[in-house]
Amino acid sequence: MSKVIVFDHPLIKHKLTLIRDKNTGSKEFRELVTEISTLMGYEVTRDMQLEDIEIETPICKTKSQVIAGKKVGLVPILRAGLGMVDGMLNLLPAARVGHIGLYRDPETFKPVEYYCKLPQDVNERELIILDPMLATGGSATAAIQFLKDRGARSIKLVNLIAAPEGIEAVQKAHPDVDIYVAAVDERLNDHKYIIPGLGDAGDRLFGTK
Repeated sequence: MSKVIVFDHPLIKHKLTLIRDKNTGSKEFRELVTEISTLMGYEVTRDMQLEDIEIETPICKTKSQVIAGKKVGLVPILRAGLGMVDGMLNLLPAARVGHIGLYRDPETFKPVEYYCKLPQDVNERELIILDPMLATGGSATAAIQFLKDRGARSIKLVNLIAAPEGIEAVQKAHPDVDIYVAAVDERLNDHKYIIPGLGDAGDRLFGTK
């Protein structure tokens, strides 16, 4: 079974409170999502492999360590996942960015794919799926499967807020994919929104209704 890593850093908790507040405007919301994503990225990348190299400091030669192993790919789920990309790129500026477009059918609540553009070498990259909300788990589960169908072998899922139902769904469908979340909320309501959540992340990021 995959791991679920829930963040407990005071800065993340503080910024989460601000983005939950309905009075937080789009500009501040976007800035906070970027900041939280950067803070989360620190932990998401903790297991990256290192290798020794020799460098020369102003004083002498020495051995030091740099990132080795797989290259990284960021895959935001459109459109809300776009809000997390810049925060991750702050730490991983060389990462390639792919995009998966999904929307939730309002009647069936099932994900429908409308766009998918990925780096050609997804099988060689450690892929990090970005989506602020993990509600039913339908979009995340579908996105993970899309990546696997295209040859991806190393995938992580990163969300700001998750419902227990969404975590369970992803773990059941993809027990090999670890989930990183800033907070696990109470439940889903009858409209499949996370309670207490923060509303529609896409609308709040981009100022739409």
